[in-house]
Amino acid sequence: MAEQIRWAKTHCARMDHGGCALLVGVLKNKIVQVKGDPEGYLNRGYTCYKGTVSAERLYHPDRLRHPLRRVGKRGEGKWRQISWEEALDVTATSLLAIREKYGARAVGFGAGMPKGLEHFVLIRLANIFGSPNVVASQDVCHAPREVTGVHTCGFYPVADLHNPTGLILSWASNVLSTSEEGQIAGLMLEQLKNGARLIVVDPRRTELAQRADLWLQIWPGTTQALALGFLHVIIEEALYDSDFVEKYTCGFADLARQVKPYDPQTVASITRISPELIQKAARLYATARPAALQWGNAIEHDVNVFDAARSLVCLMAVCGNLEVPGGNINAHDPAIQGLAQFVRADLIPDKRKDMIGAFHGTIPKMMTVPPAYFRQAVLDSIPYPVRGYYGMCTNPLVAWADSPFTYKALMSLDFIAVADIFMTPTASFADIVFPVAHQYEINDIGHYGIGHGMIVARPKIVEPPTECRPDIKIMNELGKRVSDPKLWRDDFEEFLEDVVKPAGLTYAEFAAKGYLKGPDRFGLHREKGFKTPTGKVELKLSTAEKYKLKPVPEFSGLPEEDDPDYPLILISAKSRYYLLSSYRWVEKLRAKRPRPLVEIHPETAKAFAIAEGDSVVISTRHGEITQTARLTDIVHPGVVSAALGWWFPESEASGQFDWRSANFNMLTSIDKLGREFGTPNIKNLPCRIRKAL
Repeated sequence: MAEQIRWAKTHCARMDHGGCALLVGVLKNKIVQVKGDPEGYLNRGYTCYKGTVSAERLYHPDRLRHPLRRVGKRGEGKWRQISWEEALDVTATSLLAIREKYGARAVGFGAGMPKGLEHFVLIRLANIFGSPNVVASQDVCHAPREVTGVHTCGFYPVADLHNPTGLILSWASNVLSTSEEGQIAGLMLEQLKNGARLIVVDPRRTELAQRADLWLQIWPGTTQALALGFLHVIIEEALYDSDFVEKYTCGFADLARQVKPYDPQTVASITRISPELIQKAARLYATARPAALQWGNAIEHDVNVFDAARSLVCLMAVCGNLEVPGGNINAHDPAIQGLAQFVRADLIPDKRKDMIGAFHGTIPKMMTVPPAYFRQAVLDSIPYPVRGYYGMCTNPLVAWADSPFTYKALMSLDFIAVADIFMTPTASFADIVFPVAHQYEINDIGHYGIGHGMIVARPKIVEPPTECRPDIKIMNELGKRVSDPKLWRDDFEEFLEDVVKPAGLTYAEFAAKGYLKGPDRFGLHREKGFKTPTGKVELKLSTAEKYKLKPVPEFSGLPEEDDPDYPLILISAKSRYYLLSSYRWVEKLRAKRPRPLVEIHPETAKAFAIAEGDSVVISTRHGEITQTARLTDIVHPGVVSAALGWWFPESEASGQFDWRSANFNMLTSIDKLGREFGTPNIKNLPCRIRKAL
């Protein structure tokens, strides 16, 4: 009798923040099918193409399967297979030697966007080791919205798409292509089906924009001008929620004065959206009640992100859309272990003032180090020397702004260890490379610590290759070697038990439930106020002088000055087939998007004698790359949209898999940074194009 497929439940991971519930079919310890789970809390059976082919990651013939030690010059791609004991011992000895000579803060611990519990075990490792320097991409991802929300209204305002809403204002977000932080297309589509109206603010006419009641094709880099223009219309026409404003906000008069000059005609000249469309969109949002503002990662991609995020939180507040069902809410966690306890924050009480970012004056509550400042510390010892790096779930050489600067930093470090599933450009610079077990091969918890009021279960489905280990296990064993073993676990999976224990569950019981959601506490401000110094939503920040912040948001100009030598504006868009720089080696994904595509309006292409499929050189003041032309009118004639995250795993290891030729971050720079988060301009850049010779 033929063996039957075994079906198991889990949640998607490391393909996006997503969190889609999945049904995974297994035959003889191999995954043969993945599909969406109709009972999924976040996705209701929906999943993207990446999710359906996600198991392909596990079976690639070039997957890392043994620990490796560098034997050639750094970046040459020459390795020796070693034992796990040697890999851990060399890493521990090297990190301890750096600590002995320079102090614990001379080691940076790096992660990409949070994928699961390993992100917080990494923070625990750094804290116990004694380093305040966890280096992450939060300068351009999630933290600006979250931290700005905390300073303005006391929490991160999450769009509530689980309860009926009158309107969704999707601002720089395209959930039909890339999900983010628990916001999945299935929920939005259900809201639209049930009658919610849709406004999309995006410089590209995305699939979501095509479904919208109104599409506002914003000029790149002008989010705060448009948001302030909305506020002008809403305040001038008295469309704001006067009861909420009077009782629960402070600084309304200051905000009203600030937005006075941002009339529709003025804002139209900045954003290139008609005054009539600005007025119509503002009125729709203000009168929908409730309305959910689904804001995306793209607003965090230039130096003016603080103004952009502040202006949007103010917009939510004056329309009474904070802390109401179907608006933007404070998502309360279920009964789980708190982050501070999990990461042992008590062992590093001076972290805030000792972090590299503190020297540069980053905003309080920003608890990771911006990559620009980390690399300055490596190369220039500012504010102190940094000589070691442990990285996981991350590919900084491609993902961080100003890739040549990252290259210099990697070449300068005394020691680098990287944990990954596949040899990447960054891993090729490491002294030690750890092969990791990946999703479906580990027990894990998703959505812990990202402010969405839930955690999801990711139980192990199949066994990993013999020498591939979970990131959590690697760090647990490394932690025992560089610190007091009593601070670590005999069995690394006890960390999973720790998280769910306050809920009265074992990990196995939690996995059977699938997810835990915190309680809905709408309107809590009516009893307890907001968690700000004034107890109100601070339309004017009471802490502005203390922290050297702008008290009210403004539009101070484009992130980069106009330059006649670079007459076009360069943006980027994430691909639905990849996760930033990940998975170009997965054949089914690569087949869908084999080359990096730059979107060019047909009129613009004609002016530069560029045809569909031509190789196009894209130049900024900082560098140039080559991508393949895709002619489309979804972009403005003055805008080109290039592909992110490109490197070529089929290229030579000795050349670090060609991280230069098509990599967007060859075009970016860290010469100009937003002070609050250390954010560089990684979008909205003056550029020029030409057909490659």
